[in-house]
Amino acid sequence: MSAESDEVDRIVGAWSAQRPDLDFSPLEVLSRVDRLSRHLDRARREAFRRSELEPWEWDVLSALRRAGEPFQLSPKQLLQQTLVSSGTMTNRIDRLVGRRLVRRESDPGDGRGILVTLTDEGRTRVDAAITRLVDAEAVLLESLSRADRDRLAALLRKLSLGFDV
Repeated sequence: MSAESDEVDRIVGAWSAQRPDLDFSPLEVLSRVDRLSRHLDRARREAFRRSELEPWEWDVLSALRRAGEPFQLSPKQLLQQTLVSSGTMTNRIDRLVGRRLVRRESDPGDGRGILVTLTDEGRTRVDAAITRLVDAEAVLLESLSRADRDRLAALLRKLSLGFDV
């Protein structure tokens, strides 16, 4: 082990002593990813909490914000971006309408359809949340140089492309 070791090094070292017949290199990578994911989850929840948003609210509002002016999408488009059922999306839209973070509007291109539109209050909240989120995530990565971040992002992209089928 190097002079700097973490909990994963200790776990892998103990397993290696007990099961020298196994290659523990996957644990060295993915156990760290799992541990980092927990730190990221806490940082994200705190950023959303400070913006008075639940994580599910963030998912919907950020999809609308990323859509650009006029910050509206159909419920079907929101389903595709948030990967929830139509019943769940209907419930989420209802709750966001109740909080005045979105509004329903008739779709001018489809008389039977509706569009979900981000309100000014929703935009204020989602903009505050993304600012807090970017700041919190930067803190998590502050021990890495920009070049290290870029290399890590490229490696994680390469790994995740196999799952994004």
